[in-house]
Amino acid sequence: MRSDDESGFLARTIPAQDGLKLYVRDYTGDETATRARPPVICLPGLTRNSRDFHQLALLLAQHPTSPYRVITLDARGRGLSERDAEKSHYNLAVETQDVLAVCAALDIPQANFIGTSRGGLVLHVLAASRPDILKTVILNDIGPVLEKIGLTDIRDYLNRDRKAADRDDAVDILRENHGSAFTALSHEDWEDMARAIYAFEDGKPIADYDPAIAVQMQALDLEAPLPDLWAQFEGFKDIPLMVIRGENSKLLAAATTDEMARRHPGATIKVIAEQGHAPILHLGDIPDAIRSFLSGS
Repeated sequence: MRSDDESGFLARTIPAQDGLKLYVRDYTGDETATRARPPVICLPGLTRNSRDFHQLALLLAQHPTSPYRVITLDARGRGLSERDAEKSHYNLAVETQDVLAVCAALDIPQANFIGTSRGGLVLHVLAASRPDILKTVILNDIGPVLEKIGLTDIRDYLNRDRKAADRDDAVDILRENHGSAFTALSHEDWEDMARAIYAFEDGKPIADYDPAIAVQMQALDLEAPLPDLWAQFEGFKDIPLMVIRGENSKLLAAATTDEMARRHPGATIKVIAEQGHAPILHLGDIPDAIRSFLSGS
C-alpha cells in the first residue's frame, strides 16, 4: 500500500469550536464489524498531516477478524485543514479543543488514540483535562520531556532554505536530512515519506503547512529551561499506554521512556530499530504490535 493510494476512507470537513474547517479522513471499514470496538483516532506531528497514517489506517480498518474504524486528522493549518488567520491559535490548548470538536461531531465518547510527536503532546493535555475520552493511548516518539537537541533539529530542518524542485529532489532532501536516523528505509519508503509530507502543485513539491508554524519554531528559545509534562503524564495512570520510541530518536531519550515505564508500570514500551523521530508506523512489525496492544487493552 502506497501513500498515494487515495482510497479506503471518507473525507470529512468538521468545524472547530471557532468555525475553522478541519479536514478528517474516516476509514470506516466494515461498519458492522468496526462498531464492536471504539475507533482509533490518529494525531500527527507538528507540520505533518493525516497522510502519515494512511497505510496503518488501512491495515487496521481492513483487518479480516478485528477491524477498527480509524480517523486521521489534519490539525489546523496543516494539510487540507484551513489555515488560521490568528497565528497564535497554533498552540496545544486550541489543538486539543479541535480534537474534542471532531469527537463531538462524530459522536465519539471514547476512542483509542495514537499521537505522533505534537499529536502526543495533545494527548498529554487530554490526559490532564479529559481522561474519560481516552480508551487507550499510543505515544509515538514523544513523552513528558523533550530533548533540546531534537527540538533544534526540527527547528533547523523547518527553516532550511533549500526547496525541492520536483518529486525526486524531495526524496533526496528527505534522505539527506533524515537518512542517518532512518537506515532501515527502502527507496520506496522514502518516496512514500515525500508523498506524505509534501503537497504537489503541477508536480512541484510545496510545504503542506502554514509557514507561521515554522516561524514559531524559529522563535523558540532553546537556551531557556524547557518545561516538562510529568504532571499531565500522571493522567495516563489508569489508561492502557504504549510508548513507541525510535532507536535513533534525538527528541525522546531512552532515559525518559525508562521513567515513563517506572511511573506507569503497565506501559508497553517498544523501541524501533534503525528509525529515528518519529517511527513510521506501518513498517515492519509495528502494525502487529499496535493491534496486539489494542486487543489486549
